[in-house]
Amino acid sequence: MMTTRGEKPQVTERPENGAAAETEIKYTGWKAMPYIVGNEIFEKLGALGTITNLVVYLTAVFHLRSITTATIVNVFNGTTNLAPVLGAFLADTYLGRYATLGLASVASQLGLLIVMLTAAVSRLHPPRCDPGRLCSGPTPGQQAFLLFGFAFLVIGAGGIRPCNLAFGADQFDPRTEDGRKGINSFFNLYYFTFNLAMMISATLIIYVQSNVSWSVGLAIPAVLMFFSCAFFFLGSRTYVKVRPEGSPFSSIAQVLVAAFRKRRLKLPDDHPEESLLDPPHLSSSLISRLSYTNQFRILDKAAIVTPEDEIKPDGYAADPWQLCTLQQVEQVKCIVRIIPVWSTGILYQLAATQQQTYVIFQALQSNRHLGRSNFQIPAASFVVFPMLGMSLWIPIYDRIVAPRLERITKKEGGLTLLQRMGIGLVLSVAVMTTAGVIEERRRSHALRHHRTVGPFSSLWLIPPLILLGVSEAFNVISQVEFYYKQFPENMRSIAGSLLFCGFALGGYLSSLMVTVVHRSTGRGQSRNWLAEDLNKGRLDLFYYSIAVLGVLNLVYFAACAKWYRYKA
Repeated sequence: MMTTRGEKPQVTERPENGAAAETEIKYTGWKAMPYIVGNEIFEKLGALGTITNLVVYLTAVFHLRSITTATIVNVFNGTTNLAPVLGAFLADTYLGRYATLGLASVASQLGLLIVMLTAAVSRLHPPRCDPGRLCSGPTPGQQAFLLFGFAFLVIGAGGIRPCNLAFGADQFDPRTEDGRKGINSFFNLYYFTFNLAMMISATLIIYVQSNVSWSVGLAIPAVLMFFSCAFFFLGSRTYVKVRPEGSPFSSIAQVLVAAFRKRRLKLPDDHPEESLLDPPHLSSSLISRLSYTNQFRILDKAAIVTPEDEIKPDGYAADPWQLCTLQQVEQVKCIVRIIPVWSTGILYQLAATQQQTYVIFQALQSNRHLGRSNFQIPAASFVVFPMLGMSLWIPIYDRIVAPRLERITKKEGGLTLLQRMGIGLVLSVAVMTTAGVIEERRRSHALRHHRTVGPFSSLWLIPPLILLGVSEAFNVISQVEFYYKQFPENMRSIAGSLLFCGFALGGYLSSLMVTVVHRSTGRGQSRNWLAEDLNKGRLDLFYYSIAVLGVLNLVYFAACAKWYRYKA
């Protein structure tokens, strides 16, 4: 049952050990969720309702060539996945998550309005194509106005993506059992609503855009984004607003520089932490004190106190580039421990990206009729099934599976975050293996009947897509929760951007793999695995190759998980 902790985000000052005062916060918990979740739903419906159909819009309305469209969309998608790094830095260093989300929401609203105007105002897009004549492309002014709207959407994504999850989790007290359970449930709720919005965007909104009117279809996301902003600002008096703690990158750099300068110093073998600078904890109560860990001991040298080091009356070093605190060192260790685990998510994206890309081409060369009816499932609609799989599995796991596992394992959530991520990796291997078997059957059916579009039912493509959604429910959600909980608290927005960096790098790696396979298998007399006509290629072997990479990635992940030490 959901509980509300506290009435208002009141902040009081509480002295500790007669020294510095700490900020004590009354967490609002689920009381803030209607505003946050409402903001999330409408924001995703608005932004995704426009972004999802960009390829069609640019070719159908702006009459851009496919290569130009692909370039613009790829650059746009890559930028929106990398922009969260800058947004996270600004949120954690200067603005705070509340202000960053507010500004980013307004930027997204402006971007969607601009894109909507390009469809609604005739002067802002090229004229319609006349039958039998070449279509005229956009003028430089029309294209610049459209890209201006895209720029606002990138700014919006850069602020919203790294902060929305962390901001929602900030409303719960991580020091209490109810608060920790609330955070876990919020992550699941977030992805449930995210996938629900994705499914609506990929079906209803796209249908209106493609079959009714682009003006109306793009006005709907703009209106939905307005409701998103309204929900967000209506809850302003309810939110817990975490203040930025200064640049975390400066602290990281200081530890690395100080450790390098003192690299020749030796640490005592017994209780080395006793020789390190560890002044009283003066940060806010939201920044927990980290325990000493004996990994990466070379970094400990940054906190060794020497006769040359000057200590201020408050216990901190006068020159932080020469001497750092134990807490600074442990924060850097947290990041170093996370990076190998994060890197496994890049290879994981290979399965997700390829399965959601080539499944459309598979569907186009399959029988998409439902039974004996004339209705055909749109090929592009198959990308909805992973979202459906995730949306179905999340409440089942959260309400049925996890409580039962908790009673068995005595662990919060039933399984550790790394165990859940590992299950997702195992399932991704199963996804690609199953997809390869199904593609082999589809291709053999088509060749047997000597038809480009064979009699093989496209419904067989759905099971691996559903399984992919379950895999993402285990791996992707656990990644986000893992980064949020294991990163230092003053870097949680940056932690939120890590997932999208993984998406971006995974997308680039996927494109590279497609290019390499396409060129290497199409030489001479050999058959191109990724031929335009899938019946002449060997897409199944491509899927099996990704499955093999998935197995190697799983072995690497197991080593990382065994070596990893959770933040204490």
